[in-house]
Amino acid sequence: MKKRFRNHNFFRAITKFITLSIIIVGVGLYFVFQKHLIGPVFLGLGFMSLLFLKFFKIKLKMIYPDLVFGAVDNFVLVFAAVLGGIYGGVFGAVIGGAIGNTITDGFGGLMEGHTVEKLQDKKIEYKRTALSSSLGKMTGCLFGGGTSLTIISIISLF
Repeated sequence: MKKRFRNHNFFRAITKFITLSIIIVGVGLYFVFQKHLIGPVFLGLGFMSLLFLKFFKIKLKMIYPDLVFGAVDNFVLVFAAVLGGIYGGVFGAVIGGAIGNTITDGFGGLMEGHTVEKLQDKKIEYKRTALSSSLGKMTGCLFGGGTSLTIISIISLF
């Protein structure tokens, strides 16, 4: 009986993940050619993700390590992809993104693990689920990517 319940929860988590993904892709595509707005749009999507968390009754402390991972991961990844694109065009952006993703996944994991250790040291109890982990990482990625895209937009003005 417990396995059936877990499968049901996993199906619900996938459905919620897909719903949020469709919204993110749709909004991203709508603003794709508006370079000066895309950073703030990503940040706005990050705040919208926080509303999703509240709607799904997921507390911020449940996603804090995942949020840290996603923010660190995408913050550096976006810079690596942009630098690769500047120096090598589309293929350079792909290579920069792949290299950036490799490095930031490792560093993001390091930061996520450190955050978990700090929470454990403070005896803060949190429960991770498939949905909270995926939404936490997605939200962090939106904030990290939005921050770096905003910085890049500001730099490109000069």
